[in-house]
Amino acid sequence: MSNNIEADEKTLLQSSGCGPLLNRVKVGDTPLRQQIFQHVRASGQAARADITRALDISAGSATTLTADLISSNLLREVDGPTRDSGRGRPPVALEVVAEAAYVIGIKLSFKRNSAVLSDFAGNVVTSAELPASGKRGSVTQLMDDIATLIELVIANGKKTQADIKAVGIGLPGIVDNASGMITWSSLLQDANEDLRTSFAQRFDMPLFLDNDTNMLTLAELWFGVGRDMTDFAVVTIENGVGMGMVVNNRLYRGTHGVGLELGHTKVQMDGALCRCGQRGCLEAYIADYALTREAATALDYDSDTVRTPDVLLDHLSRQAKAGHAPAQTIFRRASRYLSVGLSNVIQLFDPPLIILSGERIQNDYLDASEVFEDMRKLTLSDGRQPCQVEIHPWDDMVWARGATAPALSALTDVMVGGLEVQHL
Repeated sequence: MSNNIEADEKTLLQSSGCGPLLNRVKVGDTPLRQQIFQHVRASGQAARADITRALDISAGSATTLTADLISSNLLREVDGPTRDSGRGRPPVALEVVAEAAYVIGIKLSFKRNSAVLSDFAGNVVTSAELPASGKRGSVTQLMDDIATLIELVIANGKKTQADIKAVGIGLPGIVDNASGMITWSSLLQDANEDLRTSFAQRFDMPLFLDNDTNMLTLAELWFGVGRDMTDFAVVTIENGVGMGMVVNNRLYRGTHGVGLELGHTKVQMDGALCRCGQRGCLEAYIADYALTREAATALDYDSDTVRTPDVLLDHLSRQAKAGHAPAQTIFRRASRYLSVGLSNVIQLFDPPLIILSGERIQNDYLDASEVFEDMRKLTLSDGRQPCQVEIHPWDDMVWARGATAPALSALTDVMVGGLEVQHL
């Protein structure tokens, strides 16, 4: 029913090749030239013979189109793996010209803002991190933080702003990916903010904006265990509760691009107050702020005692492990509500895999075995293949790397597929 593992973050950040593996993808109207480029990038390196087999095309088409990609400085020839016999010419492989373009991916949150700079092959060149205010602010303040972070990661990578061809940003909240409008975010004081327009007033490069959990889901799809999976779900628990879903090897956003807000599904009518203003949301029972709200009462902190959420949660966890009954009750209830949420995901979407991630997962405050057992009991399992559950305690840099994926994808459409820039 479950597989509780700790994934290797270093492997994900440095893995060879990036992007969904095309043998599981219906490529549709994607030009053959672009299919070849994406196959090479996904493989890390690929010989022409590998391309013909993988894409089921003629050797002549592979030769002609790879020659065009080489002359366009998008692919280059490199020495392939040495033959066992050691005879004859060394085999020739193709790889992406990594320095052809650079993109930046950013994760914004309450505690810290993180960024990675990646090349066109999807390799992380450098990263940067800055503390966040921990408070709701204006869109202008948010843009100031973004600008500072972009300047820092560009300087760290010894690049110029002209080298950066696109930026992806993930942040918590309800985000319209198509328009760049933030309907609601826990980071912003006001609703319906147009971050894309504010960004365009400062930077001459396209912006790709999405919910932060969608960006983490893209990290799994482009760089992680989801590369060769057609369907899987990601559930995150941090200062809020998020969900991302991949269907047919593509990120699913819903009809209006703002779907899968698992944290704001209702689990208790007229229940606990959520940050969104409504009551009874799932995250009002299991997110950071939900636990700290109850921790202050359980640990007898008065209103004049200054305690950061991290300090409160750490103290609460230590007290629970020491046998403090009220602290144990808080975690036990949170675990039950998480089981309800995971069961609902299985009932609604029937994914073969759910990946649990986020800062709360890293702190081991939930008993995974109990959560998964309760999830199983709450799920109608007759005739259903068991859903595998994995724990991937990624840090913010992996979320930020996920934000490079839509930037790389759109840049590929332009530079390889020949789309006009205004289609970004």
